[in-house]
Amino acid sequence: MIRTTDNILAIIIWVGVCLAVGFIAGRFSPGTWYQNLIKPSWTPPGGVFPVVWTILYVMMGMSGWIIWREIGLAAAVIPIIFFALQLALNALWPYIFFFLHRPGLAFAEIIVLWAVVLVTLILFWMKRPLAGALLLPYLVWLTFAAALNFSIWRMNRI
Repeated sequence: MIRTTDNILAIIIWVGVCLAVGFIAGRFSPGTWYQNLIKPSWTPPGGVFPVVWTILYVMMGMSGWIIWREIGLAAAVIPIIFFALQLALNALWPYIFFFLHRPGLAFAEIIVLWAVVLVTLILFWMKRPLAGALLLPYLVWLTFAAALNFSIWRMNRI
């Protein structure tokens, strides 16, 4: 049985790692280049993104924690590898889009990210449905983000 203090520390670590990925990704802010792009009318205001991503990172961390707590790392090696891979891909997208100014390449990357998140969600769901369900809003948001990325890429012909 895992002690309550161990659980609290583990939650802090799992959520903290996910928030750290968000912090790293946030270092590549949109900036002037992005502001000057043509964007679809359904582009959310800039302030929406940090709020949504913070919520999603917390949910990702809780999802990973559930797998760790209830299954254990040894029994969930493959799902945890996919979880780590999606975090790395998540951090890579803003670098490609905002820093390199490559929306076409960023779109290709977000499609791979979407697929890895889907696999992670399925693997987590098979172990603990709640862990998978916590990743559903993330997959929905990535679907929206991919559509936005694609639209910006096509509207600006870059």
